[in-house]
Amino acid sequence: MPVTVKDVADLFNKDVFTDRGFYAGKCNDLEFDLGKYKIKALVIEAAKGSVMEKVIGGKKGLIVPYSMINAIGDIVIIKHIIGQDTRDDSEEVEDAPMMR
Repeated sequence: MPVTVKDVADLFNKDVFTDRGFYAGKCNDLEFDLGKYKIKALVIEAAKGSVMEKVIGGKKGLIVPYSMINAIGDIVIIKHIIGQDTRDDSEEVEDAPMMR
């Protein structure tokens, strides 16, 4: 999936939602693969009271692999993260995000 922003700096402070419409937080950093000139992952700062905060507990944020990103535009849409309150046993995620 190509990034549709003119400058990667445009990704900073974008709101991040899951594909089910839950607010996750804001993108506050990027991880690059400099050998391939690609974005490797987004670092998302969890918003207080959000689904992501419930999933990661006391951590500050989450590193979301680029393969879990569905779309980037005015907002960033990621695949839904399964947590205790939002668990759907029929759904599995290939690339699990890492807590930060």
